[in-house]
Amino acid sequence: MEVRIINQSHHELPRYATPQSAGMDLRANLDEPLTLQPLQRCLVPTGLRMALPVGYEAQVRPRSGMALKHGVTVLNTPGTIDADYRGEICVILINLGQEPFVINDGDRIAQMVIAKHEQPTVVAVETLDETERGEGGFGHTGRG
Repeated sequence: MEVRIINQSHHELPRYATPQSAGMDLRANLDEPLTLQPLQRCLVPTGLRMALPVGYEAQVRPRSGMALKHGVTVLNTPGTIDADYRGEICVILINLGQEPFVINDGDRIAQMVIAKHEQPTVVAVETLDETERGEGGFGHTGRG
């Protein structure tokens, strides 16, 4: 599979850090540092545009180190980039930490996972098949 990317950033194309990595790092493409105050959210540009094959999406996910160390995460996790979107890839970050967080040009701000998806036919029905679980949800098993 091939993903075509226009790179209008100051940085190299996204790549996999290891042979078995699921996600590629996305980097901030900024003219000046951006400070994200506690509980503040912002849209961070990457300078990238891409064309995914039909039947695929790109999922934008948080970087675990930023979340653990600083409380900074991707707000709409995972963010979905559809195969027909051609605009700039931007990342919605939020600072859930207690200290301001500075984002510099080139910082790795999120990871992008390319995933296959289906578009099923949606059918209206009057009933659903019965299961052991039924309507139980939101921790109904008592295990968390």
